[in-house]
Amino acid sequence: MRFARSLGPVEAALDLGCGEGLLTRELLGTKVLVGADVSGVALSRARSRLPEAVELVELTPGEALPFADNEFELVLCSETIEHVQDVQRLLSEGRRVLRPRGRLALTTPAHLPLMRPPDPLSPHIRFFTRWSLRRLLRDMGFTVDSVRREAGTLMAVASR
Repeated sequence: MRFARSLGPVEAALDLGCGEGLLTRELLGTKVLVGADVSGVALSRARSRLPEAVELVELTPGEALPFADNEFELVLCSETIEHVQDVQRLLSEGRRVLRPRGRLALTTPAHLPLMRPPDPLSPHIRFFTRWSLRRLLRDMGFTVDSVRREAGTLMAVASR
């Protein structure tokens, strides 16, 4: 929550993978605020938590984001990327909907370079270290402003 709050209000923000809207609430004060997720159940829970002014959009996995190019000043993608099959598509679409000099703020569980095998029942299909996340963001055309690890979580801010 502190990470989301630190991003400050902007003119237009997208919470990509918003779930039930817990972090979307931290972006209130933003003129145009959109929460998007693949789960209709999560979005209905978000609707009960968020003001009517927040637009909620159900996404189809693997398809283009239903937003215009350069629509958002900020894309928050928290605890989502580790669940996504096509990470390149997700980041490419996130970059497409960002305005020039817009920011991508991303969190994901941190893994050490030498780690135990993942829990076979975990819903995570991707595992990132500080180094691999930084490299991925650069490879996808972002300028990496920061990647830090805090309490088992990687927090990255990159700009378009």
